[in-house]
Amino acid sequence: MPTLFRFLGVLAMIGLIGFGAMVALAVLVEPEQREMSVPIPPQRFNR
Repeated sequence: MPTLFRFLGVLAMIGLIGFGAMVALAVLVEPEQREMSVPIPPQRFNR
């Protein structure tokens, strides 16, 4: 039984580290805004 608790504890720690990394990326990294243009073929206008 102690090995099960140790295993679950290790899984919880890995999950918390991953969650913390995602939160840090969401808060600290600002995306670069830039203009975007997508060419549309003329055949799509004729429908």
